[in-house]
Amino acid sequence: MGRVERMPAVLLLAFLAALLLLGPGCTPQPRALDEIRARGKLRVVTLNNPTSFYFGTHGAEGLEFELTRAFAEELGVTLVMTPVADTRAMQTELAAGRADLAAARITPDDSWSGIANASDPYDNVPQLVVYRRGEKRPRGSLQIESARLAVRAGSPQELMLDHMRRTVAPTLTWVSTAPSSADPLEDVQNGQADYALVDAREYSFARHLYPKVAIGFALPTERSTHWMVQERAHDLLEAANGFLRGAARTGKLAAIVQHSSGDSRRFEYLESRNFQAHVLQRLPRLRSWFEEAGAQTGLDWRLLAAIGYQESKWNPVAESGDGALGIMMLTGDTAAELGVKDRTNPRESIFGGARYFAQVRQKIPGRIAEPDRTWFTVASYNVGFGHLEDARVLAQERGKNPDSWADVREQLPLLAQERWYQKAKRGYARGWEPVQFVDGVQRYLTLLEWQPADAVASEPAIVELKPGA
Repeated sequence: MGRVERMPAVLLLAFLAALLLLGPGCTPQPRALDEIRARGKLRVVTLNNPTSFYFGTHGAEGLEFELTRAFAEELGVTLVMTPVADTRAMQTELAAGRADLAAARITPDDSWSGIANASDPYDNVPQLVVYRRGEKRPRGSLQIESARLAVRAGSPQELMLDHMRRTVAPTLTWVSTAPSSADPLEDVQNGQADYALVDAREYSFARHLYPKVAIGFALPTERSTHWMVQERAHDLLEAANGFLRGAARTGKLAAIVQHSSGDSRRFEYLESRNFQAHVLQRLPRLRSWFEEAGAQTGLDWRLLAAIGYQESKWNPVAESGDGALGIMMLTGDTAAELGVKDRTNPRESIFGGARYFAQVRQKIPGRIAEPDRTWFTVASYNVGFGHLEDARVLAQERGKNPDSWADVREQLPLLAQERWYQKAKRGYARGWEPVQFVDGVQRYLTLLEWQPADAVASEPAIVELKPGA
């Protein structure tokens, strides 16, 4: 009989490992990236909030939307982004295989174990202790141990406080605020709390809502944020890490983070000191087009001109961070729907903006009287009709008049607060922006109405302005 050679132990172990990978049917397990490319979609779950995903003036916005859309483009697939109720719902979607990754500025904890793996960190966010302006400013962690400290229940900030209490501050106490009640920043503004611990990215949005709240100091430890990738999708995790590293190396990641912060958009209407000079230098070249567009749509040309100044300072090549372009700041999609081929062409932009304004105006209920009907239309031009309707519903629920601009303008900023936008059909909105937009248009319209007739006489000419002028 011949001899039977024994397989070396190392080779035997490798062979057994390969069998385990092949599984019962002895066929390779499909790779996550292969499945994603086969379906042509990257499925992402997220949260509807200002720092992750929400519907803005021109569609979906938010850091996680911008970032995962860029990742999907790199993979050559379509992004399908689904907002869910909370962290547990994101975990459920991943565990059930209905999502490929979760993106909501997540700092992973033990609850993600067995469900998903964390990507490399793509942001390190300062954690701020804030206080009420006029009160004594806190400058160190010792001061917050004996103060009334507010924090969001179940938030990463509460976990950080719990860690501080267990390690360095045994007497530290705080009050946990549920999302359905007042915001911790609101507690500070109203004097219900001395301080609050908040995420710096969230504060960049919330500062617009709570002007009496200021930054005291930042904790020594920042919060890292990650994507959470389906546990067995190791190749997707590797691809995500490669994308994030590449985006950091090229500066693309920093640009997306900056653009998606609450500080990224300057309010142009606050810079009105040059308005009179622009009336003399820019408006005469554009007035005939504003007048013609107004006559065509039945609108006051001065209202159209005020909107145009609010949007671009009458600069034909002005461009916003979200891709809107031209005097009336039309997006590419809106321009295409209106038949505008060149958004930097002043005449095309003005006529397109007038038609768009007229279309939005048709959506406003006919029973609403002037001037409220006009201000509702201006607000919709800025924030979108859906968010305006959310504010009108909120006004009615709170015993206000949903057909009154004075009442609805008070509700719009509430769409930036979690306890209100969670109940709204369209979710989160930068609700302070349409209010300030309308205020600016009203101010410029009044100034135009005050102008002497010969101060804004028409003077058709070619307008040449550099971006940012």
